[in-house]
Order: sequence, then structure tokens, then C-alpha cells
Amino acid sequence: MNQFSRTQLLLGPEAMEKLRASRVAVFGVGGVGGYAVEALVRSGVGTLDLVDDDRVCLTNLNRQLHATRKTIGRYKVEAAAERVHEINPDCTVLPHQTFFLPDTRDQFDFSLFDYVIDAIDTVTGKLALVEAARAAGTPIICAMGAGNKLDPTAFRVAYIEDTSVCPLARIMRSECRKRGIERLKVVYSTEPPLRPLEIPSNGSGASAEDKRSASRRALPGSTAFVPAVMGLILAGEVVKDLIGELPVSSEI
Repeated sequence: MNQFSRTQLLLGPEAMEKLRASRVAVFGVGGVGGYAVEALVRSGVGTLDLVDDDRVCLTNLNRQLHATRKTIGRYKVEAAAERVHEINPDCTVLPHQTFFLPDTRDQFDFSLFDYVIDAIDTVTGKLALVEAARAAGTPIICAMGAGNKLDPTAFRVAYIEDTSVCPLARIMRSECRKRGIERLKVVYSTEPPLRPLEIPSNGSGASAEDKRSASRRALPGSTAFVPAVMGLILAGEVVKDLIGELPVSSEI
């Protein structure tokens, strides 16, 4: 028996070996990306690249898995890497303390990754990430908007051209169309975004992520459960794609 025995009962030993040999890059290790990382390491993925340049702050405590009172002030990739090793010491973790933007794109060799998760919050970054992954022939799945949502059952997996409702997905649809990008797999919500009751202070308690959001638009509200569900769905899709066809289920 090992720590993945219960997973192997459903997926089988061949699938577990595929996961152990896989390398997945998670861009953005916040409320969504942190839960994706958690599910990937607990599923047995052998190598994880974690990309983020933000530090854990007080306002992250309501929704980010690696955010605790002890990790406030630490870089998220460091806190996340430490948590990964507490779960599976054999998992190789490669932290990248940087934000992914068009001008940092050349820091990464996308051909080394078996899969990419986009959990960043800027359209320019997302588009550059998609283009880089597509150029390398590496599968990618993108998170659409999780802010200002309360219904964790409203998430759907779809290609970008089939999305609706989500404002971020609408922008991405338009930009992908201009670039000839089709069949981009995304996770999005069919719940119309809510209007925050008030705009929180953007003072010393705000993270760099929050400050960037506030500079572009009203700071979005978020909860403990909505980003978590999106992150878990992202990871689930990656695991299914990495192992290929799932075993045929049978009644017990």
C-alpha cells in the first residue's frame, strides 16, 4: 500500500505511472491555482512547475489553500512548494518567482511541460500563455472568471467558442477569434457576476494581485468555495487528459 492506493483502485497502475511521469505547469498560484496544485499532487503528478510572483497577504486567508497566518509575507510559490512536499516528498517542485507576461514568456520552455494550467488574471498574460503552449504543442486549460461568484455548481468545461455569460470569457473569445485560436479548453461559470457590496480598502493588507485588480476594475469579491471548485475542476481535467481513456466503471 502507498499514499495513492485509493486512487489506483479507480485509475489502475498504468494511469498512476503516467501521472508520476508527468510534468504540469501551474501559472498563478492563488485561490484557483492553489487548489489545482493540491489536487495534482494528491493525484500523484510527479513534477510541478509553480509560477507566481505574489506574496501571501491577509486578504488571501479567505480562499487560498497555502495562505495561513504563518505564511503571510512569504512568496506563494514557496509556501505552495512546501505544502506539496508535506503531501508527497517525492514530487519534484520547481518554483518560478515571476509573473507570466508577454515579456517574461521566453523564460519558459513549454515543450518541457506535459500540460499547462492557466490560473492568471490578466488577459494579455492569458493570451501569451495560450500562444506559447500552442506553439510548443502542449495542452493547456484556462480558468475564466471566478470573482464575484457564489454558485460553485455553475462551472462548466467547454471550448472558448462555446462559452457564455462570463465577461472574461467574452473578451477571451473575441481575442482568440482575432488570433485564430480555436478549441481552447476552459472552465467558466454560467452564473452572472454579482456586484460587490463595497470596495475593500486597497491598503497595506492588499496583495499585489489585489492591487493589480483594483487598478483595472473594481476589486472583485470572492469566497472560500468558488475558486476552490474551479481549481479542482481544472486539475480533474488535466488528470483525465494525462492518463487518457478512463477505466470502464462497473456497479459494485
